[in-house]
Amino acid sequence: MTTTCSSSLVISSSFSRLPNRKSPQLKHFSLLNNNSKINTNNFTSRALCFLHNLLIHSNNKFPFSKVPSPSSSSIESLLLVCTSLSLSLSIFVTQVDSAEAFVVTSPRKLQSDELATVRLFQENTPSVVYITNLAVKQDAFTLDVLEVPQGSGSGFVWDRDGHIVTNYHVIRGASDLKVTLADQSTYDATVVGFDQDKDVAVLRVDAPKDKLRPIPVGVSADLLVGQKVYAIGNPFGLDHTLTTGVISGLRREISSAATGRPIQDVIQTDAAINPGNSGGPLLDSSGSLIGINTAIYSPSGASSGVGFSIPVDTVNGIVEQLVKFGKVTRPILGIKFAPDQSVEQLGVSGVLVLDAPANGPAGKAGLLSTKRDAYGRLILGDIITSVNGKKVTNGSDLYRILDQCNVGDQVTVEVLRGDHKEKIPVTLEPKADET
Repeated sequence: MTTTCSSSLVISSSFSRLPNRKSPQLKHFSLLNNNSKINTNNFTSRALCFLHNLLIHSNNKFPFSKVPSPSSSSIESLLLVCTSLSLSLSIFVTQVDSAEAFVVTSPRKLQSDELATVRLFQENTPSVVYITNLAVKQDAFTLDVLEVPQGSGSGFVWDRDGHIVTNYHVIRGASDLKVTLADQSTYDATVVGFDQDKDVAVLRVDAPKDKLRPIPVGVSADLLVGQKVYAIGNPFGLDHTLTTGVISGLRREISSAATGRPIQDVIQTDAAINPGNSGGPLLDSSGSLIGINTAIYSPSGASSGVGFSIPVDTVNGIVEQLVKFGKVTRPILGIKFAPDQSVEQLGVSGVLVLDAPANGPAGKAGLLSTKRDAYGRLILGDIITSVNGKKVTNGSDLYRILDQCNVGDQVTVEVLRGDHKEKIPVTLEPKADET
């Protein structure tokens, strides 16, 4: 029976898994590890040796299923050589790397408003400083005089001459002041001047100008309730902390912690303001200064969502006077008046004059003070009911009117004296210098 060969050649691979077949022993062959380098000098000899062994092994142990003809034998040999050559080249040339786990991380994508906030913080942080209030204390046992921190707050660079703006209550009672810049360099600070009535103070540090980045000054007259604001400061000693919020209210009024004099047109915000934020800047969305963070309304002392900032329009004029003259020239009547609650109990409306020194503006004009007669009975002094035709119902009204006047102005003060009213002209004088 005649058998015909198939037109396709079937080659038995040395890597086939047939029963009782041993793995071929290939000499002069090794895999290169990741740290090895291919030796180009013996690359050819290794390839020839590998092919030689493979051909001998094939001819001896794995004969074809049928005795081939001379022509088919040459084709088979050529095919075997090409296959072996390609295999050897791939093994010798390709480097075998150890298995590694590749973690593909996509770039962080931020929203446009997030990018704007990050940019605002990065651009304005170098302008914010950390202020340490130091006080001299005497040790009770050794009697040594020590300088210890008694408080801290924030501030910001006003100009490249080294002027730093902050709150007055941040530096009050300090024997020495330290200012730490954004690069953590610390400098001694001197007090240029302060305004207790508006809770503003100006310091000066002798720092290189390239380390001082003045904060951009904006305008607070056109602010709107609801617009975004950003507060940068050092709450609880945590330097350069950013909090965000909105303007919750405008034209608020708070009292100065030092003198009780009202601060008008204050900005109310829900941006978190905590102890240590005092003196730091309140910024609008463009990064411009619109106020100084000053106070919070909180029973616990921490942020309750009601914070107050002195508007930059008020701060601007005060800082200019402090830098130029070292003090703020503000007109006064030169009186001491009773608390508003006491006047309300008397059933009258106005400001009761308790004392009008003879060398003061009111004393020179003839206003009467409250006093006692020979029998100890209380004789009420003049009760101021209006100034320049503007009604005065309490001390805040009086301060508001005086803030609109200048030193040397003559104002008409209407007073209730006994059971009748009188109009008295008073020439305003500057406030006495403070130390």
